[in-house]
Amino acid sequence: MSAAVVAAAAAAVCGGSSSSSSNANTSSISSAVSLSPPSPQPLLPLSRYESQKRRDWNTFGQYLKNHRPPLTLSRCSGAHVLEFLKYLDQFGKTKVHTQSCPFFGHPHPPAPCPCPLKQAWGSLDALIGRLRAAFEENGGQPEMNPFGARAVRLYLREVRDAQAKARGIAYEKKKRKKPPQQQQQQQQNEEIYGSGMNHFQQSNNEHLTVPIPTAAAAGASMIALSVLN
Repeated sequence: MSAAVVAAAAAAVCGGSSSSSSNANTSSISSAVSLSPPSPQPLLPLSRYESQKRRDWNTFGQYLKNHRPPLTLSRCSGAHVLEFLKYLDQFGKTKVHTQSCPFFGHPHPPAPCPCPLKQAWGSLDALIGRLRAAFEENGGQPEMNPFGARAVRLYLREVRDAQAKARGIAYEKKKRKKPPQQQQQQQQNEEIYGSGMNHFQQSNNEHLTVPIPTAAAAGASMIALSVLN
C-alpha cells in the first residue's frame, strides 16, 4: 500500500470522527435549548388608579372581617357601606364647621376652631366609584352592587351639600368635554340642517299665505286659559 493511500484513509477517519463529534455537539445544544424554560414576560406596572382601587378593596375586605358580627361580601348591603363611610371619618383631614361655629360658611377661617375633621366629599365620592368597579371585577353582579345603592347616593349628596354650606365652597359638576371629532361632526350637522331650515323657512314665506281671521271667527276659536292650565 502506498503512502498516498494511507494518508487518504487517515484523513477520512479523522473527518468522520470530527463530523460525528460536531453532530453530537449540535444535538446536545438543540436539546438543551428545547429543554430550557421560556423566559417570563415582565408584568406591566399598575396605574395609580388600579393600585388605589386594589388598596381600597383590601381595606373594605378587612373592615368586613373586623365587623361584629363578621360580614361576608354576599351579605353586604348599602347600610353596611354607609357604616364604612362613617367609620372612615375618624381618619379625615377636612375641617367641617358646625352651625354653632363662628366660621360656619367661611371658606378661609382666620383662626383655628374645635370643629371635627372628616373625610372630604370628593374623597368619598371617588372611593365609592373605585369600590363599585372593584365589586363587579371580583365577580359581583351589577344589580347586587351595594356601592351603587340608592341610600349610598343619597348619603353622598347630603355630605356634599352639608360640607358646601359648612365650608362655604360650591361644588360644581365638571362638564365633560366632547372629543374634537364629535365637535366637528356636530358643527357639520348644524351647518347642514341649519341651512336646510333657513331654505325651508324662506320658501314657506314666499309661497304660503296665511289668511287673516275675522273678528267673529277669532272670537269663536278662543279658549279660556283656565281650561288649558
